[in-house]
Amino acid sequence: MFHIEKSDEHSHILRLNLAGIPVEWLTWQEATTLYARDLVTWTLGDTLRTVHGGISRQSGQRSMIVLHSIIACEGELQGGRPKRPALNNRILFRRDQNLCMYCGKDFADRDLSCDHIIPTSRGGRNVWVNVVAACKRCNHYKQNKTPQEAGMELLALPYEPNSAEYLALVNSKRIRVDQMDFLKAQFSKNCRLQ
Repeated sequence: MFHIEKSDEHSHILRLNLAGIPVEWLTWQEATTLYARDLVTWTLGDTLRTVHGGISRQSGQRSMIVLHSIIACEGELQGGRPKRPALNNRILFRRDQNLCMYCGKDFADRDLSCDHIIPTSRGGRNVWVNVVAACKRCNHYKQNKTPQEAGMELLALPYEPNSAEYLALVNSKRIRVDQMDFLKAQFSKNCRLQ
């Protein structure tokens, strides 16, 4: 049985590898396990919450784990290296800030589509550097052509987000200021999230 003092109900904890490279988001329960297994090597950021455990028979004291918003861990839980960013429409639209990369207008997710700059039917691959967010109108107009063939100009070049950018994109609504400051310091020059 344990008791939790909450400071931020829905925040996740940013896990880094020992080199300080962002790896993943953890729930407070997953982070508590890492602390309890003594795998947390160093911490940054604010205290996110305090977890109180039971009372020790030997010392008579109650155990307590203070969870920080950013932790660096050893061990291979979920892999110690950043994963290659998974490409999906939700993250693509966040990368491109919900703008159509052809007309420049802002759209809701439901009104955007993934456009392959070099169409897949013509050998284009489904990779970050070959896709952009496009409104349905522009994507329909472009059809099975390259932007040059369709007489359309890209407003920004596509790029593959690095691990910091990707973690900011997947958790964009729940990032604490201290976590975003840490992630932003690792954003590439291409990143439009800054």
